[in-house]
Amino acid sequence: MKNNYLLLGISLIVHLVLISSILVYFMLLNKEPIADTTFSFNKHSMKQSDISTKNFRSSVTLKAVGDILIHGTLYNSAQTTDGYDFSPMFSEVKSHLEDADITFANQETMIGGETIGLSTYPRFNSPYNVADTLKDVGIDIVSIANNHTLDRGEQALLNATSYFDQIGLLYTGGYRTISDSQVIRTITRKGITFSFLAYTYGTNGIPIPKNKPYIVNLIDYDKMTNDIKAAKKISDVVVVSLHFGNEYQRMPSDDQKEIAAHAVNMGANIILGHHPHVLQPMEWIEAENGNKGFVVYSLGNFLSGQKSIYREIGGILTLTIQKEIKNGSQTIEVKEPTFLPTYVSKNGYKIVPLKNASNYGLPNSTKWLAEIDDHMHQLFPENQMAQAN
Repeated sequence: MKNNYLLLGISLIVHLVLISSILVYFMLLNKEPIADTTFSFNKHSMKQSDISTKNFRSSVTLKAVGDILIHGTLYNSAQTTDGYDFSPMFSEVKSHLEDADITFANQETMIGGETIGLSTYPRFNSPYNVADTLKDVGIDIVSIANNHTLDRGEQALLNATSYFDQIGLLYTGGYRTISDSQVIRTITRKGITFSFLAYTYGTNGIPIPKNKPYIVNLIDYDKMTNDIKAAKKISDVVVVSLHFGNEYQRMPSDDQKEIAAHAVNMGANIILGHHPHVLQPMEWIEAENGNKGFVVYSLGNFLSGQKSIYREIGGILTLTIQKEIKNGSQTIEVKEPTFLPTYVSKNGYKIVPLKNASNYGLPNSTKWLAEIDDHMHQLFPENQMAQAN
């Protein structure tokens, strides 16, 4: 009997071992091999690497105009039964502004609205509809760093920037708070990121509050250097707006050339100048360290109530910016500058292409067109390109 129990026990053990072996075999058979798991991880890493080094090319058009200088004659002309309407003044150039990927303007007068009272020279304040019109015709960003930023005090600036935010119009160069001033304005189009910085030579002797130095950017080499370097880290293209130069002088001063060269030396790609209220030429510049950039020393008046022919002629600058990534190396190229001269007619302050200005009261517009074209191109060889670093 003992022997029978012993044989039965041995038989049970053998069967259990056999069943366990079969179960282990099938578990191993269905388990993914370690080698395959490792290969899958490596394959994913390679895919990420391919994305970062993928060849890429894209082009963006940037347009820029000069001073939007709203004299009392302009807002009186724009007045309607229920407010103000500046859109007729832009109707002949709207198509030239809204077809760009990005369009910039220098908003010379603060848009503080009617509640604090509109005012003209020497201390301007403009109606909100100016901003509405700029937004409608395709302006994406405005500089508010100029000698009129503090004309009507901090309240006008607070009103203006709040309204810009309300309608989705970016601004740079003047700020509500210190935290607002620390945010570099950027715009991305077609895979190319642009940053926009703005500075002015001064504020017409109106002191900047000592406890609020951020309220408007002054031209200061240390600040510009730090800002440009910070902008380079977060964008492909750095655009610097400079309110500088001598009023009504048609050629750039030595100071303008020095300041522009400093900005390019620090890494700026494009310099947009204004303040003289007349056009000054475009130029390709190469800084001491080999950085190259494009500058227009003054874009003149785009819309104003000023008189005399050179103050009535402005224009629309167009640049093409190309970004290329090839074999892991990135290049940014600023090229193909063109300039469309414009004229502010005395009838309703309508901005029109200069080539059509004879239809709006300017005799010999073709003569003026040829002169302005020569003037704007005199400082650089035709078809020369600037490659940014």
